[in-house]
Formats: sequence, C-alpha cells, structure tokens
Amino acid sequence: MKQRLIIFSLFWLTMNLPGFSQEGASPEKYLAAVKAELQKVWPKNRTVNLVFHGHSVPAGYGDRHEVHTLEAYPHLLLEKLKERYPYAPINSIVTAIGGENSIQGAARFENEVLSHQPDVLFIDYALNDRFQDIRRVKDAYAEMIESALARGINVILLTPSPDQRVDIRANDTPLDALSTQIHDLSVQYNIGFVDVYGVFKRIASKADIKPYMASVNHPNRQGHALIMAELLKWF
Repeated sequence: MKQRLIIFSLFWLTMNLPGFSQEGASPEKYLAAVKAELQKVWPKNRTVNLVFHGHSVPAGYGDRHEVHTLEAYPHLLLEKLKERYPYAPINSIVTAIGGENSIQGAARFENEVLSHQPDVLFIDYALNDRFQDIRRVKDAYAEMIESALARGINVILLTPSPDQRVDIRANDTPLDALSTQIHDLSVQYNIGFVDVYGVFKRIASKADIKPYMASVNHPNRQGHALIMAELLKWF
C-alpha cells in the first residue's frame, strides 16, 4: 500500500505540472498507446486486456434476471474493435457483479480486477451507488482510480444507464448528482469519461426510452449499443 501511494504521489506531481490539461482526458489522444498496440501485427503484437468493472448492466442482466452476455456493451465493443483491428488479440474481461456498488467493488479491486492487468479499465457503478452515501462512493472511486493509475492503467468512467423509476428528464435526482461527481473525478484525475446518462437524457427529451430497455433498470441490446457507440469513440 505504501509503495502504491508513493508511485501515485509521483504521478500526481507530474499531472499538476504547468501545461497539463485540467479538462479531463481527450478521446482523440487518451488511448493513443493502446490504439498503437492494437494496430500491430504478429509477431510484434500482444494481447490487449479490456476490463469492465461494475454492476448488473455491464454483466448483461436483462429481464427476470436473465443474463445476456453477448448483448451487453462489453461484448458489443469487442465485436466492433475486432472489425477495426483485425490483427489484434483482445480480451474483454467482465468483473461486474449484479447488485454490487462501488464500495463493494473497491474492496475486491486488488485481487479480482488488477490481477487481470488491464490496458483499459471501465468503471460502471452509478446505477447502484444511488443507494449509498455519495461521499463514500467518491472515496471508493478515488481508491480504484488511484490504484489503477499507479500501475499505468487507462481508466474510463461511465455515468449510469437509466432506471425508469427515476425521472431522467429531471436534473436534480441522485443519478444526476452521481453523474456530476463522476465527471468531476474524470477531470480531477485526467481520465476518460463517458456520459451514458446524458445520451439517454437527450433521447428522453424527444421520445420514450422504453424501446432501449429490457426491464425497468436494465438496457436491452439497443440500449447497450448506444453505450458501446460512446465507448468506441475512444478507440
């Protein structure tokens, strides 16, 4: 733990040198090294690990507790990346657990997430975090982010997909507050940010989001495709 903190302290000092962006990571530049790796051809290439950490949504849960792994955004992203990078060996690793929140996710982060040696780590917990103290949620996110950055891992944070019991057209719900906090963390640490909630908000301002939902709080394949499209922009 002490070594991790020392490494991250050095990273933090570097990050705050004059000229370092304080606006969050750029989708055009953030994964430049990963994209370069994905373009290599055998025998110069290596396996690239994408790890998706979170709750039931990245795990692929749908209606009546059915798990549609191949329709969830981690798998859909893998399919698109294989079209774009045909010579790249890519692992899509899902460490998500249905019903879990970020505080629980942080507790198993060292053993069950970092052990996969991610090249890119996606964190998607906000849908369940609304039932937790938002300050403890922030601490859990910070712990995971700092542990990942200390190991040179690229991190991308996602705001929540919808829960139809929460008015997505409002701007003062717990999901809105968590979305703002996630954005602020992405700026603070200069990491990736994908505003999934904002995408669904824009749809809800003009139409019903039900066609994108498998259940009251889980997207269907169409909904996952929307999330995947936002993630694909980083590659």
